[in-house]
Amino acid sequence: MPTYVADDGISLHYDVSGEGRPLVVLHGGAALHPEYLGDLAGLGGRLVMPHLRGVGESPMPADPETGSFWRQAADIEALRRELGLAELVLAGHSAGTRLAIAYAAQYPDRLAGLLLITPPSAYLVDVPSDADTLIDERRGEPVFDAAMAARTAGPDLSSEDTFNEWQVASAPVGYAAWTPLEQAHSRVGRYHLPAARAYFSVDPPADLPARLGAVRAPVRVLAGAKDCTTGLAQVLALSRLFPAGDAVVLDDCGHFPWVERPALFRRAAEQFLAGL
Repeated sequence: MPTYVADDGISLHYDVSGEGRPLVVLHGGAALHPEYLGDLAGLGGRLVMPHLRGVGESPMPADPETGSFWRQAADIEALRRELGLAELVLAGHSAGTRLAIAYAAQYPDRLAGLLLITPPSAYLVDVPSDADTLIDERRGEPVFDAAMAARTAGPDLSSEDTFNEWQVASAPVGYAAWTPLEQAHSRVGRYHLPAARAYFSVDPPADLPARLGAVRAPVRVLAGAKDCTTGLAQVLALSRLFPAGDAVVLDDCGHFPWVERPALFRRAAEQFLAGL
């Protein structure tokens, strides 16, 4: 199992699959085992998927703040050095985009390209969310309504098992449909509760949105037109914070585009990566 050493001496794990130009992919959740990413619908290139601190094969740090998304940017920089790359092409999904953006802000000269997949963006933009509108369009579907009730009630944080049970109960909210395909995907991977808590233990600097104006690398944001998790308006607004940012909206898609709309996802992602 490949590992690399972070600046504080901790050995961290990563998975590698495929051949070609490396693409470092950051899992979301937060703190969901990266196996849920699969092969990203057969996305070309060499996929490098680190297990973030406290997830999978990477240990939970003694100091939870080192597991925050803001502080783990230094771990991604250490991974870049381990891979022997002058610059990173970096992707993130959902909460993983927080870490990807943190890396872009702290190491803009080390970034060759940034792919943000269904990024939560409320912490960066002041555009009103339209998630409630998308949710209202789904009301009346029994499975969706039950999932929304679970999500609204919130998780039982008394144990990691109850936290994962809540994630399963609320999972249909994240998909535009609930066929056997989405049902199977929703059961892949486990959430690591201590790592999820640590991930949000340090707030990013207040000037983070302004700092993204210094990121000169190309940035593509992929949005699901029916993503009830993030909405659409704020995700599109995020792309406008980057000087070389653009956005692609995938129709009939929720929060997991490589599962729900694999051909459209692969086309939008590979077009962007080929242009770097």
